[in-house]
Amino acid sequence: VQLQASGGGLVQAGDSLRLSCAASGRTFSSYDMGWFRQAPGKEREFVAAASWNGGSTRYVNSVKGRFTISRDNTKNTLYLQMNSLKPEDTAVYYCAATPRAYRGVYTSPTLYDYWGQGTQVTVSS
Repeated sequence: VQLQASGGGLVQAGDSLRLSCAASGRTFSSYDMGWFRQAPGKEREFVAAASWNGGSTRYVNSVKGRFTISRDNTKNTLYLQMNSLKPEDTAVYYCAATPRAYRGVYTSPTLYDYWGQGTQVTVSS
């Protein structure tokens, strides 16, 4: 599966952004999906994940209540709605895919096989 992330940009603290990840190739619903981010000088960090049908989701504590992951399998697209953005959310955001597991969603980036190219999100204070 090929992944293409988009929707990043430069915003002010408190603003919102919606990231999209368009998938092509294999059947999108065959994959659990995740969003990760990497800030300069830091390791890649789990942000959110959704199971193959969106029925199971998981978030890192720092974004709970502010970010929402969703997917539209009819459009082969994964989304990340980001509200109340903070400067510490500044990073390159990556979408990733792993064959569906039927036992929850993974938070470790090592368990994802396919990655998009990343989209920059910059939040100014």
